[in-house]
Amino acid sequence: MGATTRPFAKRHHTVPRFYLQGFAEKDRIETVRLPGDQRFTQSVSDASVAKNFYAVVGHEDGDDVIERALSQIEGITAAIFKAIIGGTWPLSFDDRMSLGYFVALQVTRVPAQRRSIDHIARQMLRLQVGVGGKSGLRQVLERQGGEVTDERVETLWKQATRPEGPPIERPKAEHIKQMIETAEELVKYIVGRPWSLVRFDQRSLITSDAPVGLVRNPEDEHWFGVGYLTAWGITFPLTRKLGLLMSDPQPLIDQEIPVEEVHEGRADMTQLGTTKLEKFFNYHTVMNASEWLFHHPEDAKFVPDELPEPTLVTVAMSSEDRDFDGEPWFEQHRDA
Repeated sequence: MGATTRPFAKRHHTVPRFYLQGFAEKDRIETVRLPGDQRFTQSVSDASVAKNFYAVVGHEDGDDVIERALSQIEGITAAIFKAIIGGTWPLSFDDRMSLGYFVALQVTRVPAQRRSIDHIARQMLRLQVGVGGKSGLRQVLERQGGEVTDERVETLWKQATRPEGPPIERPKAEHIKQMIETAEELVKYIVGRPWSLVRFDQRSLITSDAPVGLVRNPEDEHWFGVGYLTAWGITFPLTRKLGLLMSDPQPLIDQEIPVEEVHEGRADMTQLGTTKLEKFFNYHTVMNASEWLFHHPEDAKFVPDELPEPTLVTVAMSSEDRDFDGEPWFEQHRDA
């Protein structure tokens, strides 16, 4: 059967199914929708699923070329997870690089990243239309041809300058391209840190629809942004009983320990999970979540009592706070 006629999966997991199994019981997983007023049990098969999320329609290798590539990466990573659960630590160089890339991809492949791309595009267009005023919008419409009425200008003006911006979406392929490129850039900030494997016995971890958490440097001001270069640490719950903490590389840099030795796992360690570490992991998992939390049916007590509102996009732009009155913005400032 040719690639163009081969049937392909349309239900794509944005958080891998094998990963969610580590927080499930017999394929059932508890789900919490932020800020916590909606809670239910569902099948792992239905959690974090979006129809045709990674589909590239018309691709010569099939519409599901990206989904199949992700499945291959997940297969490799699932074997690494199995080895860790079985006692392998630290990891070999190859397994470390594979797991690091999987973590980086989990940062970029989620719906919040795609919504953020759309959000930026909407705010940029809102700003462009807003500063040009209604006269500028009319000129653009006139150049496009056809009759331009006051009613049409007013309708499009209201639509384009609303706080959330006009209802546009960037091409799906744009997110997929950014997903791959950004993951390739992020991975060096993940594998170059010392890794600690935290094993829990009495306590348990939860996860989310965006399970990679950033830990702010305690010396930074509260307004200072945190990213994968500047973060003190990165958290990633591997299973309900295993947590991966990728901590501050600065002490290794100060000791002039070559990054090649870090890549070989010579700075890695294991820790016994404590109540403090459980709360540390679960706090950062919650704070990084976009809309959904997931946990084992027996672990509801480890979900923090106070949960934030959903964070559907990961960026904010100053244009969201601007008010546009219909007058050309630059002419106003030029006159002033």
